Amino acid sequence: MELKVMQSAAFKEAYEALLPAFERASGHKVTTLWTPSVDMMSRLKGGEVVDLVIMSAAAIDELIKSGKLAGRTDLAKSGVAVGVRAGAPKPDISSAEALKRALLAAKSVCYSTGPSGIYLAGLFEKMGIADQIKSKLVVVKGEPAGAVVARGEAELGFQQMSELLPVAGIDIVGPLSADIQRITVFSAGVHVNAPHAEAARALVKHLTAKQGHAVIKQSGMEPA
Repeated sequence: MELKVMQSAAFKEAYEALLPAFERASGHKVTTLWTPSVDMMSRLKGGEVVDLVIMSAAAIDELIKSGKLAGRTDLAKSGVAVGVRAGAPKPDISSAEALKRALLAAKSVCYSTGPSGIYLAGLFEKMGIADQIKSKLVVVKGEPAGAVVARGEAELGFQQMSELLPVAGIDIVGPLSADIQRITVFSAGVHVNAPHAEAARALVKHLTAKQGHAVIKQSGMEPA
């Protein structure tokens, strides 16, 4: 049996570490479609059918309301972090004001099209610097923001901590300060027309099992 999972990259590190044990124990082969969040929404709302969907809790809720998913199980939660090219000076990001200064001083800034990027666009507006930094913003789709930073194409990169940690060639400056941090919950939802709904539920059970908590923490997230 082939189980189809569609998901965005935030939960990738933990998922890829936990998946082999599920495949061995269940005998199911799992095919994963790594898809940017915006594309997932349009594809699923457009009628594409998979067994399981993993993305932000808010997006899962929207798909439940649209009649595409049968329910929601929270897997992990993650905060937004900042990365610079390996060896580059690390700016002060210890408060909203410090981050604002770092953003104004940076030559270029990148973030993803996922939940962290949507939040940051609003944060820059709230800080009153959206117009000032508009010309140096790079919106990344289809690869980690950290990869753009590693190549030297952006000075500061913002994304979920779990998406920045595995990227080679960057240094993590740290998570956003508590006064402006945004925690995103990542969840799983079984498709209403899932060909293998029972197997999909078994995979969710495996991903949320206590044995996997250490793996989730190691990936830069917290178990939900």
